[in-house]
Amino acid sequence: MNETALTAEQILTATEDVLRRYGPGKATVVDVARELNVSHGSVYRHFPSKTAMREAVTRRWLDHACAGLTEIVERDGPAADRLDRWLLALFLAKKEKAAADPALFATYAVLADHSSETVVEHLRDLVAQLTTIIVDGIGRGEFAETDPSTAAQAVFDATVVFRSPLHSWRWTIPTIDAEFAAVRKVILNGLVQCRR
Repeated sequence: MNETALTAEQILTATEDVLRRYGPGKATVVDVARELNVSHGSVYRHFPSKTAMREAVTRRWLDHACAGLTEIVERDGPAADRLDRWLLALFLAKKEKAAADPALFATYAVLADHSSETVVEHLRDLVAQLTTIIVDGIGRGEFAETDPSTAAQAVFDATVVFRSPLHSWRWTIPTIDAEFAAVRKVILNGLVQCRR
């Protein structure tokens, strides 16, 4: 490969391949450079460290996994329906990624466990999307008057089992979909009940 034509996207794609092959604990910058047939210095020109490269891979992975959520937030229609669809879409996206791409999911889990800035930013973005839906629900008179940020964080915290890699082992339990449906029902009833 021509080292001067090397792009960050090519490096991230190669990094994903290396992570899948060796796992997050063993993959190195040298492995990525070898995959691309370039010197490790060429990789460092785009990413100053192994951590920066992992963060970029994780950001790309999270962006792909959660791509449809913004569309749900921006749709017109009842806030309760959008909130329910959003929660379900997030769970299904994470569940699918864990099953379809376990090596990259493991990398995400490692970074999440180390409070990576990428993961922290991702979590803030998700809570902001929930806040937007709740603000809309309050504005439409569907949800009770409440502090939307606090309510969004509470909803996010209440659904941790269905989105956090720490709980991914539960996602294959046969009753998990019914359990999540029950949690979503309680959340939606709580937001509406408080209105009365």
